[in-house]
Amino acid sequence: MIPVVGWFPWRILATLARHIRESAMKTHYTIAMAMLAGFGLGTVAVERLHAQAKAPVYQVTEVEILDPEGYAKDYAPKASAAVKTAGGKFLAVGGKTTSFDGDPPKSRIVISQWDSIESIKAYRDSAAFKEIQPIRAKLAKVRTYAVEGIPQ
Repeated sequence: MIPVVGWFPWRILATLARHIRESAMKTHYTIAMAMLAGFGLGTVAVERLHAQAKAPVYQVTEVEILDPEGYAKDYAPKASAAVKTAGGKFLAVGGKTTSFDGDPPKSRIVISQWDSIESIKAYRDSAAFKEIQPIRAKLAKVRTYAVEGIPQ
């Protein structure tokens, strides 16, 4: 006959060991599921942040060049450097235009992209812009406006 006292603790230890293994496996599955859920929530959060991103602003300048040689030599390089230094990015500079409705552009179209209307205003208030403004006035007639873009 097996003594109950000797047998019982081993049975308890075996049961306890099995229980620990099972709970460890459950913990691993729980951690894996939590990681997957966190990844999914993170993806959704990033998508929402991108959707709330600020829209770019585009500055459109219609240019009627009066002195092409002077414009290319005295104004264009300085204006290009000033815009880039101020944070603007050129999307279109001159080039061929195609008119679909209304009168075609006079001479040249320049489109630049900016982070905000405030950055365009800061550029237009800068010393660099004020320095090249009189040069441009002698060489070209311009019409400039800004358009808010769509968040990407």
